[in-house]
Amino acid sequence: MDNQKFTYPFCYIPSEEVRAAAESLVERLGGSVFSEGKMMGVLITDKGPLYGFSGLAGGAAVVPGFVPPIFDLTAPDGYFKLREAEISAMPGGPEKAAASKELQDWIFTQYRVHNALGQELSIKEIFALRGLVPPGGTGECAAPKLLEYAYRNGLKPIAMGEFWYGASPASEVREQGRFYPSCTGKCGPLLTWMMQGLDVEPNPLDKEFTALEEPEVLYSDDTIIIVNKPAGMLSVPGRTKAVSLLEWLQSRFGEVHSCHRLDMDTSGVMVFARSLEAKICLELQFAGHEVKKTYRARLCAPSGAVGSRDLRPGTHGTIALPLSLDYYDRPRQMVDYEHGKQAITEYEVLEALPDGELEVRFTPLTGRTHQLRVHAAHKAGIGRPIKGDRLYGAPGAGRLFLIADSILFSHPATKKKMSWCLTTTTHTNHIINNTKTNNQ
Repeated sequence: MDNQKFTYPFCYIPSEEVRAAAESLVERLGGSVFSEGKMMGVLITDKGPLYGFSGLAGGAAVVPGFVPPIFDLTAPDGYFKLREAEISAMPGGPEKAAASKELQDWIFTQYRVHNALGQELSIKEIFALRGLVPPGGTGECAAPKLLEYAYRNGLKPIAMGEFWYGASPASEVREQGRFYPSCTGKCGPLLTWMMQGLDVEPNPLDKEFTALEEPEVLYSDDTIIIVNKPAGMLSVPGRTKAVSLLEWLQSRFGEVHSCHRLDMDTSGVMVFARSLEAKICLELQFAGHEVKKTYRARLCAPSGAVGSRDLRPGTHGTIALPLSLDYYDRPRQMVDYEHGKQAITEYEVLEALPDGELEVRFTPLTGRTHQLRVHAAHKAGIGRPIKGDRLYGAPGAGRLFLIADSILFSHPATKKKMSWCLTTTTHTNHIINNTKTNNQ
């Protein structure tokens, strides 16, 4: 492990050492206070593994066998508890609001952390470097607790991972035993500063497009282009310098406009317009739900508790869950029954594989961000993340096993229906070998 780079915590595949340590921890937890549901963390160091948990466990900040908090707010005779009681007794109004803000500000001056360069700052100072104010709860997640304990005790961090243990929450996608990336809102600025001085893995989302296959133009005329987008390629220009599919098409066809998008890791059929008039026509079809699309996905084998849905081949049904952005963990989406927008997906189980994985066809009736990924992974959906979906608990595969399999729309010029379907014969790698067309 001498040449091993430290885990990039916001998008990673857990190392074998981290997985083994997590499995060992799960075996000895049993029916503990964590069974209510908790994000756990594992840090591999040069002196062995360390374990941590986010927040409190049964109201306690200190639990034997786990690293302590960065700063303990639970002492009954400490300043925080005493001042909190005083504020709670105040009548509502500006004075109480100001006192609460002042106490929160005090907390973030007490949370002092280090990095691998030996530097020390408070959480308030770290966020101020970016012109930000830390959200409530910053510093209480497992990952910063683990790193701070290692630094304070002269241990060398080697690899890290965070996984869920216990009951799944109603909103977030969390399932026992699955690993998830660190949150970007609270831990993004904090961990980035704390990892300074470590040799950290590069962010895989920043890498240039290096897929072996190029986009495949399936059909083109004077009005539209239909293309098969490979996984790993941006649909439109993004924050990296990698060439997007739109730019690739413009370099070959001249004027080209995007009408819809696929996630970078999703492959499959897309339609582009060759004029502004065609773009408007196609976008109106998408907005009016006149475009019909299907997707094929490989879902992971079960881990921990299995959902209640019947998942035998031939089973089909509808998932309806309202989704909204997880504000402190962008771009992850969450189920939000109060403020979320309704997202509806029809599904059909095509095949149950010997290893427990499933082949599923999805037909989205709405077009929310990460709709299929959340509907697949959430406990109120199918309860199985799409294979390779690091964001929602399946970090083991090299790519996201989700393909836009077919699209049906009206041609902007002829007004006739056009239906294009991709046929995959190598599902494991999602290599497109044959194309079927049906122009009506």
